[in-house]
Amino acid sequence: MTATCEPARTSPAPPTLPALALFGGPPAITRPIRDILKWPIVTEEDEAAVLHVLREGKMSGWDISMQFEKEFADWLGVKYALAHNTGTASLQAAMFAVGVGRGDEIICPTQTYWASCLQAFSLGATVVFADVEEESACLDAGDIEHRITARTRAIVAVHFLGHPCDMDAILALAEKHKLKVIEDVSHAQGGLYKGRKLGSIGHVSGISLMTGKSLAIGEGGILTTNDQHIYERAVAFGHYERFGGFGLSTRDENFVSEDLQPFYGLPLGGNKYRMHQMSSAVGRVQLKHYDQRVEEIRKASQYFWSLLEGVPGLHPHKTTFPESNMAAHYEARGHYRPEEVGGLSLTRVVEAMKAEGYSDCVPGLLRPLHQHPVFNEADVYHDGKPTRIAFSDRDLREKAEEFPVSSRLNRRMVTIPWFKHLWPEYIEEYALAFRKVLLQADQLLAGDPGDDKIGLTQGSVNMSSKQPVKK
Repeated sequence: MTATCEPARTSPAPPTLPALALFGGPPAITRPIRDILKWPIVTEEDEAAVLHVLREGKMSGWDISMQFEKEFADWLGVKYALAHNTGTASLQAAMFAVGVGRGDEIICPTQTYWASCLQAFSLGATVVFADVEEESACLDAGDIEHRITARTRAIVAVHFLGHPCDMDAILALAEKHKLKVIEDVSHAQGGLYKGRKLGSIGHVSGISLMTGKSLAIGEGGILTTNDQHIYERAVAFGHYERFGGFGLSTRDENFVSEDLQPFYGLPLGGNKYRMHQMSSAVGRVQLKHYDQRVEEIRKASQYFWSLLEGVPGLHPHKTTFPESNMAAHYEARGHYRPEEVGGLSLTRVVEAMKAEGYSDCVPGLLRPLHQHPVFNEADVYHDGKPTRIAFSDRDLREKAEEFPVSSRLNRRMVTIPWFKHLWPEYIEEYALAFRKVLLQADQLLAGDPGDDKIGLTQGSVNMSSKQPVKK
């Protein structure tokens, strides 16, 4: 039998990409950005909840906020939730609640927003920074232990950009050294770590709920814990109206905080941190729909990355922990690998992406906090020396070489759109823009200014304004 010769099979040629918009080609992105990126989703249900508060004159009460707390605690799977007027206040209360005070130190990743740790100053404490992991951009558990001293009181685990920290490793260190773990869940509401919801794993958590966050209720924050003593201290610190008759009575046999007994009913922290009830009313509505909405966000992100599979230079920022997720992909990023595209600078990539119509494309991350003047130079309370070292027995200010990963991530991460809907035709335009730029990187090498010339490693994204933070 004679074998039949078949013609050699070849893969179909990839479609020709349009010319880069930077060089006169048509922009890839033509649909209005607002349609797919707008957040939060506000309906008549939210509006009715706010109007009810206004018409009943309940703006400054706490009955609706307490309902929100109960629903939030049930959703998160914790015993206690305490509504605050900001996420910053909830994190300060968490620090106070675990005993952070004068002369103490907390350990925090240098790659985060200042509100993860700066409040320690107001308690007479200070911050020691640690580096982050390359892939997660979260606190590196391997860089913590050598920074622990007799003054260390707590570790702040920031679930940065929605990526969960390695909580098992961090909790093991905390247990070994008898420290408390404060979770900052401001980027990761509803996220999972090995099947457990973020904010329910550490000793206490502080969570921002302001309008720009994934769970957006207006302005507000919430503290969560399973520890009654921590909860009672947080109430005493910033909710003095409720420290004396609303579940914390000295005559209540369930009251466990003996250290607070002599000060029953007094404004122990001198702070008024309760949540405005229009925010808590919106929070109750938003929470009802949140899981469904963020599931669509995750599906939209997955679709975007599927369109970029095999494209050199850009890789997803994702978790590899089992039974875990990226929450709602807050402030979404991708990993940029210049070595895969001829060494093309991130500066040049961003320039080309803006020309393609992605006007909010920004290089890098936040400016590492160890570089920030407020942690190195500012004498906030007139102590005659920088506040960070005012109550310390040594100069804590670190050198840049102590943070090799944080120092280079501004060259190696780039914003991607934070899609709020699974609308393929919109997502495909953004994916096409990245494909055009990265698959034609060779055309961009000429005229590439590089990153060093503009000081990219010293500037970064301010997550409130999305504008570069100048040195």
